[in-house]
Amino acid sequence: MLTGKTIVLGVTGSIAAYKIANLARMIKKLHGTVHVLMTQNATNFINPYTFETLTQNKCLIDTFDRSFQYSVEHVAIAKQADVVMIAPASANVIGKIANGIADDMLTTTVMACPCKKIIAPAMNHNMFHNPIVQDNIEKLRRFGYEIVEPENGMLANGDMGDGRMPDENVLLEYILKEVYHAKDLTGKAILVTAGATCEEIDPVRYITNRSTGKMGIAIAKAAAYRGAKVTLVKGHTEAELPMFVSVVNASSAEDMYNAVMSRAADCDIIIKAAAVADYTPQAVAEEKIKKQDGDSVIELKRTKDILQSLGESKRKGQFLCGFSMETENVFENSQKKLVKKNADMICANSLRQSGAGFGTDTNIITLITKDGAEELPIMSKFDAANIILDRIGELTS
Repeated sequence: MLTGKTIVLGVTGSIAAYKIANLARMIKKLHGTVHVLMTQNATNFINPYTFETLTQNKCLIDTFDRSFQYSVEHVAIAKQADVVMIAPASANVIGKIANGIADDMLTTTVMACPCKKIIAPAMNHNMFHNPIVQDNIEKLRRFGYEIVEPENGMLANGDMGDGRMPDENVLLEYILKEVYHAKDLTGKAILVTAGATCEEIDPVRYITNRSTGKMGIAIAKAAAYRGAKVTLVKGHTEAELPMFVSVVNASSAEDMYNAVMSRAADCDIIIKAAAVADYTPQAVAEEKIKKQDGDSVIELKRTKDILQSLGESKRKGQFLCGFSMETENVFENSQKKLVKKNADMICANSLRQSGAGFGTDTNIITLITKDGAEELPIMSKFDAANIILDRIGELTS
């Protein structure tokens, strides 16, 4: 995911510095190039050799170290960087950068970097809320720096409060959002549905399906990485929800219908990946209930067809994509669905194919439009999500 990308990590004097060793390892695992810059105070919390071992690059501390590969190292590193993340960022370094002070390797390099800079503050609760520190953070925001808000929890001194740096997975998500993909969906509002709806029969039983929401969540995540404003309307899901998207919970088919239709008009692209229950239990008059061996007979009624309604109300310039899960005649049934629902694309797959369908991390999809069909090989759902977005981009450009 990070092949060909150079990430510069700035580490300052905070106990949270130990987390950055794992962050560097995670970036390397994704095939990114990592350069670590440390303040002198940071070396009291973690040894530079740790980063050198993990990144296979010299850890830079002293601006005037004569063993550098380049004659003007801070400029050379600055030119290479695709993104800079300072984590943990102490109040001292935040204040220096906000006020244009460049008196060590880290701050000098940051000043020379034209790329995006991300700051993850980590400090004591009272220090974080000091009005001077808050003013410096706001100044950085005005200059285009992105701030990773610290978490509330137990701090190094045992106090509870704000100022704890988020874990490495959160920091990595900020990096991926910035450099993983070109921001070709900036300015686009995308609505994605995911997961399974549940129709209650009684306080114990319900009707649902096997959808885990992994495909829809992958699409929402990929779209957010590409700069879109993403709304995810979700039923029951069994995958980690993506950051940087607005999540709307919808339990029943009626809930999902209302959530989608109330937001649809404001969206440029709608991708219905949720598996909505086709039927919901219908109230039955007491005198009509028949009992056989203690079991009640349940009458069902069809739920509202979300894709059909979206197709009927689709405005000019809006792109509608649906999913089709078939057990036979995949192409023929999905092509009919494309026309009947007034969709622009149907992503079809067969439940009979190994590696496709519900609950898997991979999928085998055929993209069907009015111009024909494109069969994709087996791949991760995230990779498939990006191809779907690529094709939508081509059709709407």
